Amino acid sequence: MQPGYAAVLCVVAVLGLEAAAPGECELTRLLRDKLQYEMRLQYMKHYFPINYTVQVQYEEVLRPSNITRLRNGTVSEVALRYLWFHVSSQAVLRIHEVLLEKHPSWRYTQELCRLFDALGEEYSKYRQADVEPVVADLVKLVHSAGAESRRKAVRPKALLDNCVKVMRMLYRAPCEW
Repeated sequence: MQPGYAAVLCVVAVLGLEAAAPGECELTRLLRDKLQYEMRLQYMKHYFPINYTVQVQYEEVLRPSNITRLRNGTVSEVALRYLWFHVSSQAVLRIHEVLLEKHPSWRYTQELCRLFDALGEEYSKYRQADVEPVVADLVKLVHSAGAESRRKAVRPKALLDNCVKVMRMLYRAPCEW
């Protein structure tokens, strides 16, 4: 290998840690399209009873302010995207679990689950040990079944609204939206 190529590969490897993978960008672009405001309004508000809520763990509500606080705590962008994936996929799963198969929103949430499963393939190469401890702990809490005491009632649309806001924060620049 020529000396110039080694330096270029080193720079690309370092930049690649913070940049989103092309497959990741394409899947989040599909999610962004599927999570348009009109669709969230129709499927997560109009098709649900007034003031309907879903019981989720406290850690399953990821807001932009949480991301800003973690960024200020020097958590890497890759770790933040990893956290967003786990929290958002669990939120969609929680919504999907409460729906009957004949519910008008069931197919919509099923499609969202499929997109998150495909995105999970992109994140399968990451292990919790590879990300910052604070993110690994949050992911563990999101997937723990024993956190029954830390539940809160959240509207389905609010869960997806937070998902979209955080997704825009994390993917707008690396995916060039």
